[in-house]
Parts: sequence; structure tokens; C-alpha cells
Amino acid sequence: MRRFRIVVAAVVLALLLGGCGGGSYDGLADLPLPGGVDVGDSPVTVTVQFRDVLNLARGATVKVDDVTVGEVVRIERVGWRAEATLSLRGDVDLPANAVAAVRQTGLLGEKYVELAPPVDERAHGRLADGQLIRLERTSRSTEVEEVLASLSLLLNGGGLENLRTITVELHDALDGNEEEMRSLFGNVDVFTRTLAANRRHINGALRGLDVLTRRVADGSEVIDRTLDRLPAAIAVLADQRRGLVRALASMDRLSDVGTRTVRAMRSDLLAVLDALEPTLARLVEAGDAIPRSLEFLLTYPFPESAMSAVRGDYVNFAAQYALRVTDLLDLLGALSPRQLEALDLGGAR
Repeated sequence: MRRFRIVVAAVVLALLLGGCGGGSYDGLADLPLPGGVDVGDSPVTVTVQFRDVLNLARGATVKVDDVTVGEVVRIERVGWRAEATLSLRGDVDLPANAVAAVRQTGLLGEKYVELAPPVDERAHGRLADGQLIRLERTSRSTEVEEVLASLSLLLNGGGLENLRTITVELHDALDGNEEEMRSLFGNVDVFTRTLAANRRHINGALRGLDVLTRRVADGSEVIDRTLDRLPAAIAVLADQRRGLVRALASMDRLSDVGTRTVRAMRSDLLAVLDALEPTLARLVEAGDAIPRSLEFLLTYPFPESAMSAVRGDYVNFAAQYALRVTDLLDLLGALSPRQLEALDLGGAR
């Protein structure tokens, strides 16, 4: 019996060594596993591209909604990415733009490939035999080793040490300043309440600012033309700078002279105003007598009662005058009768 066991062990060892030497398998992970997933008589073959398949092995399951629908039959390296060939059941209902991810059944569980419809876009078509799921549609889960490495980086002089420094400095800053900080928080509370109470006015101001900006945007052409002409206007002002300075200096001197004049005449002006006070007081006492006097002046020398007898808006007056030139000259005494006869003004008669 012992010899039989030795012979069997030798045969198995020979087979293993022969298999490894022949190049059929690269290691124990490449040996075919017994059993497997039943993919039916008409399976569908799909190729999936991954940046990293982690320790995904051949024979790993393929799941859709946590239901096993196939297995991984081959994993190859193509350039700087990995390509996994999946064998799926023929009745798997997935869209042509399906996505794939390498998942893990538990914290220390085995890896598997998960297929699912897309989330960020609309599903279309149907996943067919020989189809390729490209790299931009694949992902992988975070490894436990990566989480532990990040945690170790945080614990060993990372964020926690910075957090400790922040808390210590904050304690030193607040120690002994409790009243000031309480007052500061009270002021902040009052400020926020004031903002909340004036929210409607703030919104109105923002809306007005929006209207203003829209009008400025609508008048951008006018503003552009104004800005284009502004340098020429500034140049003119620069050329007239001396004249403007002299004018302003003259205005300054004029204001000084006016101030001195007003101060010098202050007593006289006050005296004039005091003298006008009785006159203005009498005018106030006269009251309606002044308007009635003005009405009489307009109808002088006729009284208003006589003018009221005239009906209508107009007064017509017609007159005829007969005047000879000789009578006019005699009246003026400019010429003698002899001179008039010498002028032969009979036609004028």
C-alpha cells in the first residue's frame, strides 16, 4: 500500500512538472477549476476592457443584479490595459451600451464582474455576441489595501496631526477671550437677522442692479463711442488746462472780493432792509386796493361803470379829416403867402 501511494504521488508530480515544462499552464491559478457556471447551449461571448482587474481570476462569476449569468473564461494584457473575455447566458437582457465593473462579494471575498445598464445615459440596443465593452464604460471597486493605506497615511503624521494642531491653536486663541467671542457671535447673529429682515430690499436692490446692467449692456455701443471720443475730449481739456486754471483762480479771487464786499456792506444792507420793512407792511395792509386801482388806471379817464356800457369785445371809432397843405404850412408858420404862390402849390390845393 505504501508503495502504491508513492507511485501515485510520483505520477502526479511528473504530470505537474511535465505540464509546467510544456508551457500549457503558468501556475496553479491557471489550472481549470472543476464545475463552473452553466451558460446553456448557446452562450454569448463578450470582451471587456479594464485598466486594472486587480486579482480577478479565470472562472470568476459574472453577475447582473446579484444574479450569476456567466463566468470569466480568459484574461489577457493588451498594451497597458487588461481584456477579460466573458461567457454569458444567451438569454441575458442587457443593452448594447452596458457598463462593467470589478466588484467584491465582501470585505475579504472573491472578485467578480458586474454588468449593468448605463446610469448617465439612455439605454439602447441589445448586448450581442462578440461585442466589446470599451475602457470608458468600465470601473473597479476600491480595494481594502487602498483603504488601509489611506488610513495609515492619515494616522501617521497626516490629517489627524494637522487637526490636532488646529484644535490646540484654536484653544490658545479662545482661552481668556470668551466674552469677546461671545460678543462677536452675538454681533454675527444680529447681522444675520438684519440681513434676513431686509432680504426683500436686498433682492430689490439686486433686481435693480440687474436692470441697470441690462441697460448698460443695451447701451454698450453708445458707451463704446463715448469712450472712443473721450481721449479727444481729454486732450482738449489738457490743452485748455492753463485757461481753466486761470478761470478758476479768477473765480476764487471774485469770491473773495464778493465776500469782502458783502461783509463791508452788511450794515448798509441791514439798514436798507429795515427801511423797506414799513413800506412792505403798508403794501400788505393795502391788500385788494392796489388791484382795484390798477383796474381804474386801465380805463382812465372813463370810470369802470361807463366802460361796462360798451358791449362786445371791441370799440369801433371812425373819423374823416380834410386838410390842405397850405393850411398845414400856415399853421406851422414855415412860409409866407408870397412864398406859397411862388411854389405854385395850386395842385396841392
